[in-house]
Amino acid sequence: MATRAIRGAITISENTKNAVTEGTIALLKDIIEKNHLDIDDIISIIFTVTKDVNAGFPAAAARLIGITNAGLLDFPQLETVDGLKMCIRTMMYVESDLPQKEMRHSFLRGASVLRKDLMTDEKYIAVALDGPAGSGKSTIAKMVAKELGFTYIDTGAMYRSVAFYCISKDIDYNNEVEVLKVLDNIKISIVSTKRKQVYLLNNTDVSHLIRSPEVSAGASAVATYKGVRDKLVAMQRDLAKRGNVIMDGRDIGTNVLPNAEIKIYMDGNVEERAKRRFEELDLRGVTTTYEDVLEDIKHRDQNDTNRKYNPLRRADDAVFLDTTELSIEEVKDFIVDKIKEYKKGEA
Repeated sequence: MATRAIRGAITISENTKNAVTEGTIALLKDIIEKNHLDIDDIISIIFTVTKDVNAGFPAAAARLIGITNAGLLDFPQLETVDGLKMCIRTMMYVESDLPQKEMRHSFLRGASVLRKDLMTDEKYIAVALDGPAGSGKSTIAKMVAKELGFTYIDTGAMYRSVAFYCISKDIDYNNEVEVLKVLDNIKISIVSTKRKQVYLLNNTDVSHLIRSPEVSAGASAVATYKGVRDKLVAMQRDLAKRGNVIMDGRDIGTNVLPNAEIKIYMDGNVEERAKRRFEELDLRGVTTTYEDVLEDIKHRDQNDTNRKYNPLRRADDAVFLDTTELSIEEVKDFIVDKIKEYKKGEA
């Protein structure tokens, strides 16, 4: 591997700590995902900020998303005539096998005027995976994303984050009115790397905390609320505009991405789905029983298929895939082949 440099810049709307943190995380996320980096690939990052940005340190935001081993430096930018206002710039040094010319730089929001040559009309591919709990959507989506270099978006983790917030604040997630009262206090961000995804809830890593059965039940409840769904669907659609994505959930092909290029509806008998989920939780060290997991999945199926807003159902143009008797590799290969067929037809 060799050392490569990646440039980036973003403008923020106001000089507050939250705006500095959110803007920095958005910029770093874009660079990491565009270049399919892992956080361990990052050697160092130099940040510069315009004089009107002094409410927070970009380096502190980098630490929040797990960049803890790289060297980080913050500097003020030189003022220039007609220069951008409220701007954060970065120079990231990484280890990569790719040549320097293949590094993808990132200029977001108002900072895009700095490098109009990097703007592109490239058409991205969106893959929608829908199906009930335990059908293997997340596992398969991660494998496909890794093999093809797509960004994986776990929509369920977003609903889990809302539920976790309610639980941590002693808010009854079964009370729609109470949940909607605090919705504006919930900020969710996802950072994808080659090895994992980091889920930030109000700038705190909750990646492992949102996988318990209690949070699962809460996620199923809050996902029935229109206000919650509207907020998270808007985020999901925005993420799909930024590159090739594979997204799994309950209503991706029917509601979130109705124009997705590829739609797959995955299912399996409830006993097999419960067995898979139980084994997954056991590997993570979560203490539960098969019987409890089975009842949880039956309850979630009931909620998901009967909720008022965008219930779980197969899109008319989705390919149905019964995973009960298929191995993980067989399911992954099936979806990869579908994507390759689509790419071939577009060439």
